[in-house]
Order: sequence, then C-alpha cells, then structure tokens
Amino acid sequence: MAEVETTVHLQRDDVSSTVHPAHELDSEERFWRDLQPWLKKRGYLLRPRYHPGWVASWVGTKKKWYDCEDGHTGNTLVLDAIKVSDGTAVGLKQLELGQEHGSNEIDIALFFSSEALAKDTRNHCVPVYEVLQIPDNENMRILVMPLLRRYCDPQMQTVGEAVEFFHQMFEGLYFMHEHHVAHRDCHRLNIMMDPKPLYPIMYHPAEDDMKHDFSGRVKHLTRTARPVKYYWIDFGLSRKYDPKGPPPLETDFISGDKTIPEFQGQNKAYDPFPADVYCAANIIRKDFLQTYRGVEFMRSLISDMTQDDPRRRPSMDVVVARFQEIRAALSLSMLRKRLVPHDEEGVISFFKGIRHMYRTVGYALRRIPPVPTPST
Repeated sequence: MAEVETTVHLQRDDVSSTVHPAHELDSEERFWRDLQPWLKKRGYLLRPRYHPGWVASWVGTKKKWYDCEDGHTGNTLVLDAIKVSDGTAVGLKQLELGQEHGSNEIDIALFFSSEALAKDTRNHCVPVYEVLQIPDNENMRILVMPLLRRYCDPQMQTVGEAVEFFHQMFEGLYFMHEHHVAHRDCHRLNIMMDPKPLYPIMYHPAEDDMKHDFSGRVKHLTRTARPVKYYWIDFGLSRKYDPKGPPPLETDFISGDKTIPEFQGQNKAYDPFPADVYCAANIIRKDFLQTYRGVEFMRSLISDMTQDDPRRRPSMDVVVARFQEIRAALSLSMLRKRLVPHDEEGVISFFKGIRHMYRTVGYALRRIPPVPTPST
C-alpha cells in the first residue's frame, strides 16, 4: 500500500486541480479494504474503491472527483457489496461482540430471521442472510443483509402509499411485540425499505441519485406501480423478555427519539412496549401529520398512541385493529389522492395536481390498486 500512496502523492503535485481528499481512504475504509480479498472468497464483492492497490480513477486525468464512481464513500458502518453468485446488492454491517449491544443485535436479528418466523408475512424485521466471523478477530462479526434505503426517499405520492406504509409499520412492530421483543429504538432512521422494485437500474449506494456506474441520473418508479416492503432495522437496543417473568421494566433512557415522555426527567423504570408505541406514532405525527395534507384520518389514533401516560396508550394489537377499521373506511378516491406538503406553493401544487390526475387515470385503466401491497 505504501507504493500506491507514494504514486498518488507524486501525481498530486502534477494535477492538483483534479485531486481531492476523497482519493485517500480513512480508517473505516481501510478496514474494508483489508477485508476485501477475504470477502471476495466468501462471495461478496466490494466497490473498486475498497480493492487493495486502488488508485483514484480521476488522478492524472481532467476528471473531477465528484464525477467518478469511486470518489464517493457513503456509510462505512454498513457497506454495500454485491453477492457474486446472483448479483444481488447487500449491506455488510460490522458488529463487535465486546461492544455494548453488539451480541444482542445479532441474537435478535437471527431470531427473527429463523425459518419459522422469516416466512411469516407479518415479519418486517430486516432479514439476516449470513453472519460472517472476521478472520483473526474472534469478537468481530459482519451481518449480511439486504441493501435498504430510507423509507421516505423517494417521497410517497399518494394517500394509498402512505396507508400501506402505516400498515406495514404497525404490523411489523406488533409482530415483534407478539414475540415478546421490544425494539426500544423506533425512529425514522430505523425503518427502511427494499428499494429494488422502484429502481430498474440500481443507484450508487453513496450517491443515490446517480446510476451505479455514474453514467447519469437514476430514475425511479412509484410505489403504486411497484410496491415495496418496509423493514424495522437496528436491534442493538432491542430486548426479548420472558412472558412468564416479571413485567418488563427498563432503567436506561436511550433512544433515537428524545421526546418519549417516560424519559423526561422522571428517572423511573419504564415499560419499553408502550414506549415503542409512542415512538412509532411519533414517526407518523412528524413525517406525515405535520408534513402533509390528506392524512388527517390518522390524527385520533396517533393522539392516543402518543399520550403522556404510557398506561393510556393502546397496545400494538389494539393499534393494528383500529388501523384496519380506519383503512376500511377510506374511499377509493381518498386513497388515490396526492399527498400534498403543507408548505407547497399554489403554482407548484397546480401543475403537480395535473400530472397526478393523468397518472391516476393510467393506474385506474390498468386496474392498479390504490394501496400498493407487495407480493409475498
């Protein structure tokens, strides 16, 4: 590697206008670079940036680093890779058993990835395909999972798309609670989607508005045309409780959602299951009720789920039942309506409305349902 670094620095003096710090790997990236040969033997191929001996493709040329595929890093805690056997994009997450919550995350993830639970359509826990033990490091593991994308990117277009998201989100959390597992870290970054149906041509994992090879901007389809599945992720704080044991109580006040009422200066042991209910509802309250017009039908349920007194919040089985009633009462025309941001200007809203009308007619003619339920 020293020879490569020397070459890069020599070239840097000659073409300083085309060299950027992106031509150097940071410590997290070097971790993956050093593992690349071993991962390849295990059947997973990393991007060229993480190959031993990599030299930035723009060095010595007139290209700009940001126009090159290998100029972009992305998330190095969960790195993208390609499964060599079938070309599937996967995410590789590194976990250290000695670290707090590391072993716990693996146990919970494998529990929900077991054959019996994995085939249940209500299971919306991110599946783990394989757990790799890093050579020469007994405490380090790599979880192989599907490569996911933020649940709200690209934006949802219709009320029906939002309704399907609510359904999967509630169903998945209820499934966890039914199996006596509290997530304990429900927030908007910990629910994601499988993006493959939306992207006939896959995007670059580090620059997700570009094609994987950086040959141009990537295009995506709509959820109505190509339904997606949503997943709860990140089980580092999750815990499985003994149904025959004492009532579950927690004393560590850790969560991505800092607004949980039980956390607000009381310093008392709390039941993690009602806290999950609050956090799930808070995602909808912030990302939908406070963001879009057209989802007001959720207000009453979300209000009950976010009550300050956790004893007054409905359990997830009640939430699912109430939501099914809400969903059944929504008309076809309501489900076809466009989700309109509260801050959208009138002129923009007018033109988007016209486009939405034509798209909706197309869906109706093709008999595409307004609530995009993915096939099992």
